[in-house]
Amino acid sequence: MPHSLTAAELTLLGLLVEQPRHGYELETVITERGMREWTEIGFSSIYYLLTKLRERGLVTQADGPRSGTSKARKVYAATEDGRQACAAAAEEAIAEVHPVHPRVLVGLANQPAVDHERVLLALDRRAQALAARIEHVRRAGSEDQNLPDFVRALFDYSLSQLSAEQAWLARYRSSLGGTTFDIKRTQRDLYAPKNTTWDIVDVPEQQFIAVDGTGNPNTAPAYAHAVEALYSVAYTLKFAGKKAGRDFVVAPLEGLWWAEDYEAFTSRAKDSWNWTMLICLPPWITEDMVEDAKATAGAKKHLPAISTLRHLTLHEGRSAQLLHIGSYDDEAPVLHELHHSYLGAHGLRPTGMHHEIYLSDPRRTAPEKLKTVLRQPVEPGS
Repeated sequence: MPHSLTAAELTLLGLLVEQPRHGYELETVITERGMREWTEIGFSSIYYLLTKLRERGLVTQADGPRSGTSKARKVYAATEDGRQACAAAAEEAIAEVHPVHPRVLVGLANQPAVDHERVLLALDRRAQALAARIEHVRRAGSEDQNLPDFVRALFDYSLSQLSAEQAWLARYRSSLGGTTFDIKRTQRDLYAPKNTTWDIVDVPEQQFIAVDGTGNPNTAPAYAHAVEALYSVAYTLKFAGKKAGRDFVVAPLEGLWWAEDYEAFTSRAKDSWNWTMLICLPPWITEDMVEDAKATAGAKKHLPAISTLRHLTLHEGRSAQLLHIGSYDDEAPVLHELHHSYLGAHGLRPTGMHHEIYLSDPRRTAPEKLKTVLRQPVEPGS
C-alpha cells in the first residue's frame, strides 16, 4: 500500500521510476540533488532499501552490461506495481500536510534547564550552521542549470524552509535579550559573503528605513542629506531599543540603483542615476517605531530629509551576488559581466533594482580595499 512506503523507500523508488539505475548511480543522483537535506538515505543503506523494495515486488534486479573485465553491476528498475505505488505515495505526500518533529523543538522545550548565556551561544551556533547549510544547498542547486522543474522545486523548497527558519531564529534570539543583534552575523551569506565571482543567493523578506533621490552620489546634496537622515533615525531606534533591552548594531548603508538606460551604470554617467538609500532594521522594529524615531530625531537635528524617510519592506528572493573589492568605479566591468555574460549563460534575466551594500567606510578605507556587496534580483529567462 502507498502509505507503507517510508520517505527513503519512496525517494529511491522514484529515482528508479525515472529510469533504471545501479547503486552507484543512485548515490550520485542523491548527492547531486541534495536529497539528504530532506530525507535520510545513507550510502550504506541504499542496497538494504533496494532489497526491501525488490522483496515487495516494487523493483526488479538485473545484471548490467560489463565494462572490460570488471564485474557487471546490478541494475534496478521499477516494476508496474512499483510505478503505481510510487505515484500514489507521491500524490499523498504532495497533498497532505504531515507533522514534522525537528530536534530543535525538543531543545526549546527543555530550554529552562540551560543557563541563559549558554542558550544564546547555542542559538548563535545554530545561526552559523544554518547559514552554512543554506550556502551548501544554494551551491548544489546552482551547479547544474539544466535541472528539470521538479528538481529545481526541491532546491527552492529547501531554501525557502531554511530561510524561514533563519528569519525565525533572528527574531527569537533578539527577543531573549542579553545579546546585541548584528545582521552581519545572523545573515553572513548576505552581509559577509566571501565569493568574489557571481553566485546565486536567496534573500528573505527584510525591512528598512529608506530615502529616495536622484543624482551623482559624490556631488548631489540630496544624497548627503539622505545618508545623514538615515543614520540619525537608525541610531535613534538603536538607543530606544537599548533602553528596552533589545540592542542592535546599526546595519551598513545600502542602496538600490536604477536609471532610464542601464548602460548609465557601466559608463558611470552618475548624474542620471536614481537611488534609494537604505539601512536594514532588526525584525522586531515596527513601522510605528520608525515614525516615533523620525519625530524624535527630527526634533533634535532638523535634518531636511527626515520628513521624506519611509519604512520599506523588500523581498528580493533569488539574486545574483558577489563581494566586490575595490573602488566603486571599478564595479563597471563586473556589472558588464553580469548582464552580458553570467545571466545569459545561466538562463536568467534581471528583475528588480541593482542593490549594493557598503561594508567599508570610504572615509577610512583606501579605494582599492573597499568592500561592497553587489546584488541583482533575477528570474528564469524566457
